[in-house]
Amino acid sequence: MIALLPNVSAAQSTGTPIFKAPYRAFTSHEFGVSLSDPGSATSLALEGFYRFARGPHDFSLRGGYADPEGEGDVRILLGGDFRTQVLKNSETFPLDGALTIGVGANYGDGDDLWYIPVGISLGRSFVIQGTNMVLVPYAHPVIVPLIGSADDDVAFALGLGIDFKFSRDFVVRASGGVGDLEGVGISLAYVR
Repeated sequence: MIALLPNVSAAQSTGTPIFKAPYRAFTSHEFGVSLSDPGSATSLALEGFYRFARGPHDFSLRGGYADPEGEGDVRILLGGDFRTQVLKNSETFPLDGALTIGVGANYGDGDDLWYIPVGISLGRSFVIQGTNMVLVPYAHPVIVPLIGSADDDVAFALGLGIDFKFSRDFVVRASGGVGDLEGVGISLAYVR
């Protein structure tokens, strides 16, 4: 299971492969649900999240559970993170970028782990002509110090994802990881 193997990375603060685009799809706040397959002996993870804006920054809180394969007990996932835009596309650099920092925990039978992911998300938004729909493909490399009751470690992952805002109120996000993390996830968010 991902939470029991300190050499396996976590993309976000809870150890699931839910990555972030370089900017938010909401003005004030959003809430939603994420379903992911973190791999490494975990069959699925289900999390709820709430994100809110403070000026140019945004913060999020997430919580849920991971269901290990086999006879292991459910793992509790709790975390939070911060995102702020640090790059703006221009004639010399075609992408937008945001710094992401998080902290979170994965608790249950076996080793408890703390995650401290730090990364930069790079991407660009595209408005679908004649509609209000927006696509945001992005790459989100992260370095993740892992602290736990087993040996501490540092892991690396590259998250690849796309956000699809298909209406004024809803966004669908799909992401996956390569490197130390090789899972996939999907999220649905209600935005305001």
